Amino acid sequence: MVGPNGEQVGIVRVEDALRLAAEADLDLVEVAPMAKPPVAKLMDFGKFKYEAAMKARESRKNQVNTIIKEIKLRPKIDPHDYGTKKGHVERFLKGGDKVKVTIMFRGREQSRPELGFRLLQRLAQDVQELGTVESAPKQDGRNMVMVLAPTKKKSEARAEQRRARTAADAPEGEGQPVEGDAPGAATAELPAE
Repeated sequence: MVGPNGEQVGIVRVEDALRLAAEADLDLVEVAPMAKPPVAKLMDFGKFKYEAAMKARESRKNQVNTIIKEIKLRPKIDPHDYGTKKGHVERFLKGGDKVKVTIMFRGREQSRPELGFRLLQRLAQDVQELGTVESAPKQDGRNMVMVLAPTKKKSEARAEQRRARTAADAPEGEGQPVEGDAPGAATAELPAE
């Protein structure tokens, strides 16, 4: 048997162990039932379960879920539309998410997969400072697929976004002298008439 503070009590009969637990207002918990002789511990089992649940919650909170965002393109995309889609890809990569870029081929476009391959290479080149190609472009039936992974981890990206938000929330000009003011000079406001 193990005591409430982790000290070794020794081999004790079950009845004596239950009596000791009742006297100490604790629970007798069997820790290692397969050991010879079985090991039991005096503890507050409710508190033990609560602390285990808190540790589990804390570890889940610190976990980062990687989300794969998807962008779909066509081989004959307009330059403006390409710029818009590229902006979405950049936003996803800045947020720390992976991006799956899919090019959909229709009809006769299927006979020209090199157009899609060139488009995907161009996109990878345009966003190379934000992300890297995790899986190279490959044909998958009527589609061609490429996966981009962010260079920053999601936790770093979130911290950077929080810093940017707090800097944007600070009132403009706070803590900076106004042009024409002498250092330390007080400004007086005139009452409205």
